[in-house]
Amino acid sequence: MSKFKLALIISAALSIGIAVPAGAQDTLKIAAGQRGNWDTTIAEVGQRAGIFKKRGLVLEILWTQGGGETQQAVISGSVDIGVAPGIMGVLSAYSKGAPVRIIGAETTGAADLYWYVPSASPIKSLKDTEGKTISYSTNGSSTHGIVTAFMKQYDLKAKPTATGGPAPTLTQVMSGQIDVGWSAPPFGLQQLDEGKIRIIASGNDAAVFKGQTVRLLITNVQTLKTRKPAIERFMKAYRETVDWLYSDDPAALTTYADFVGIPVAMAKRTRDDFFPRASVDPDKIVGLDTIVPEAVALKFTATPLTKEQLAELIQIPSRQ
Repeated sequence: MSKFKLALIISAALSIGIAVPAGAQDTLKIAAGQRGNWDTTIAEVGQRAGIFKKRGLVLEILWTQGGGETQQAVISGSVDIGVAPGIMGVLSAYSKGAPVRIIGAETTGAADLYWYVPSASPIKSLKDTEGKTISYSTNGSSTHGIVTAFMKQYDLKAKPTATGGPAPTLTQVMSGQIDVGWSAPPFGLQQLDEGKIRIIASGNDAAVFKGQTVRLLITNVQTLKTRKPAIERFMKAYRETVDWLYSDDPAALTTYADFVGIPVAMAKRTRDDFFPRASVDPDKIVGLDTIVPEAVALKFTATPLTKEQLAELIQIPSRQ
């Protein structure tokens, strides 16, 4: 059989969801921030369930400490797809000529992100943070964008500080190195339940991000040009995984819980209390009319991106 005929057979099989031979599968390198967060593990869970394999894909996932690291890995061409870089960081990079393209929304709304202090801390709200350190993960991440928005919206005199992921951030907070930490479920839920930490703000307290898309799925211009069919199959499998995670199949929550190492009840609480189905819909970037001018106000971009620039930047594959 010629390679051309084989390619046609594989393409036809993938288009109707038929599994293809293992030898015909493509490998995609993925950089994803914050191992274990509900939204960032969608691809991992889908791979464990065999959903990406059915589409002829094998994912090699690199876990990063935040959206900034993820974005840089994509821009440099070290990985094919980045999961969960902050939208402000991506707009900033694109405006400076970085070869980045958006292939999907990763999270819309910011209710999952929260900022906390040890229970004994005198800090009761963001307004009590003058001269104090307030954490975010990495430059270019969604937490960086939100903390930047906090500073402007509430006229804070705090000291924004990059602390990496939820686990190292918690260590720094509880040891007194950082005054205000950040986290996202399921991380920190046990400490909250035990009364060890106390929430003082959520991501939705930054008005610019409430109800808007805050994190993205991105790729490199060259990857999109040379591996577009694989990117399209990735998005089909990603959507199918999202549908499965919000289905009645108990294996979905079990798969996530097993990966993270938490009880199924905590996995369900993470999904149901913090991530409504619409929040992880990858097909629409919500709130661009607000986000684009705010990117200028928060000094992520020098001028607002034009409609033509946004059309070039945002290239979400069709569901068809």
